[in-house]
Formats: sequence, structure tokens, C-alpha cells
Amino acid sequence: MTGANGAPLIRLSGVGKNYGNVIALRDVSMEASAGEVTCVLGDNGAGKSTLIKIIAGLHRHDAGTYEVRGEPVVFDSPRDALDRGIATVYQDLAVVPLMPVWRNFFLGSEKRKGFGRMDVGFMRATTQAELAAMGIDLRDVDQPIGTLSGGERQCVAIARAVYFGAKALVLDEPTAALGVKQAGVVLRYIVQARERGLAVIFITHNPHHAYPVGDRFLILNRGRSIGYHTKDEITREELTGLMAGGRELEELAHELDAAGSPAAGRMKQEAENLGLTEG
Repeated sequence: MTGANGAPLIRLSGVGKNYGNVIALRDVSMEASAGEVTCVLGDNGAGKSTLIKIIAGLHRHDAGTYEVRGEPVVFDSPRDALDRGIATVYQDLAVVPLMPVWRNFFLGSEKRKGFGRMDVGFMRATTQAELAAMGIDLRDVDQPIGTLSGGERQCVAIARAVYFGAKALVLDEPTAALGVKQAGVVLRYIVQARERGLAVIFITHNPHHAYPVGDRFLILNRGRSIGYHTKDEITREELTGLMAGGRELEELAHELDAAGSPAAGRMKQEAENLGLTEG
């Protein structure tokens, strides 16, 4: 799905970013459309953080174009991005652990009524309803948000962004520090956001998390794109292979083999499983 003028909600074309003499990002292109999940994959140092900062309005790009609904933009701050409906949920969530869930949900955007008093009833009821609409069954929105699991806190942040008008949602490694079960919880809510018509950009280093929910996949390595595919153009195994550094793995296996290490055989088998050798 696309914006009102037929353009994707977000389009980056040949985007680059330098920090002095350091090239952090070069010639990266991608799209994020309503009702789709675009996954951005890469290891540490691949350029994912720089890409997030450009999309979120923290940093300006030095090259290429950044378009929102077909209109070129240059954001001066995250507020500019938010005003265009682009919300970013960072891995280290900005929450106040001892405050109730509903207070964190409305933090900085409190609803008030006569004489400036907070409308606690409205905020409690709205938090409960919005979480339920995202499929989050929270028994008590008065409980401190610090008592929730990491996955549940991520889901509260997603529901908050949706409620406050996000059209595009950028998720910074939301499953990175989570176990298998909690990661599954977050992935389900990513699908919920997609089904509600949001354009989701899911930043991750884990292809096993990306492939089940993704519609498009951008793979970064040292600031450059090494692949940009729709789901019908790439298999899970091929995506894993691009991410796994299979060539490096194969070279290491040969080095270990030459040194007589018993680990060499396992490394070779792993490379073969990823389709990165001829067997």
C-alpha cells in the first residue's frame, strides 16, 4: 500500500552519510509502505544506527533523497519526523520504571481537564483500550511498567506510538535482548501494527526474527546495501546466508582445518547449510 499520491510513505534513494572522513552510509535505497514491514538487517557497524537516525530526524543525510509520501524532506529534529507521522521506538525505551503503565503511555502528552488537573480516568481507560486493540491483554494498567517483561514494555511503546498518530513506525532492535518467547510476543505485535495499516521499519540483526514478519529486506554491511529484496525474491536460507558472513566462516574453517582443529568440520558444515559453499 502507498500514500495518497501513490508514493510509499517513506522512500530513501541513494542516501549517504559521512562523519568527517568516516563513511557511515553510502548509496542506500529502500521503501516503507503502509501495511508492510520493511526489515533492515546487519551486524554491528553495518550502518543500521545511522539509518535510524536519518529516518528519525536525529541526523541529516549528506547525499541522496529522503521522501515522505513522495515529497523530499530534510528533518531538523525528531519532532519534525513525528509531525510527519514517523515514530521511532528505541531499544532502550524511555520509560519511568516506577510509574504506572498508563502514566508512561501518556508521558509528556498527559490529558487534562478543568483547572489543569490530569484526567486520570480517561488515561487509564484509553491505555487499557489501546493495548487491547493491539492484542495486549494487561490485567492492571496501574502496575509499574518496570514490572512488565521486556517484550511487554516494547509492545506498550508500539501501542503508544499508534495511538498518538504514527503512520510509520521505526523499531530499533526490539527483540535483541529478549528470549524466544518474549521475542515472539513482540513479533506478533509488529504484525498487528502492519495489519492496522502502518508502515513498519524493523531494524534487527536476526534473520530468523525478520523473515516471518517481513515484506521487504534491506541487508547492510559496512554502510552499504548488499541486498534489497521482496519476500518472494529471497528465501530464509538465502537471507541468513547474506547475514551470516558465510564467506568469512568458510575461510575460518579452512584456517582451522590447516591447523588441525576439530572445529573445522563443523564450520564447513555450517557454511554448506547456508548454501555458501559447493559442499
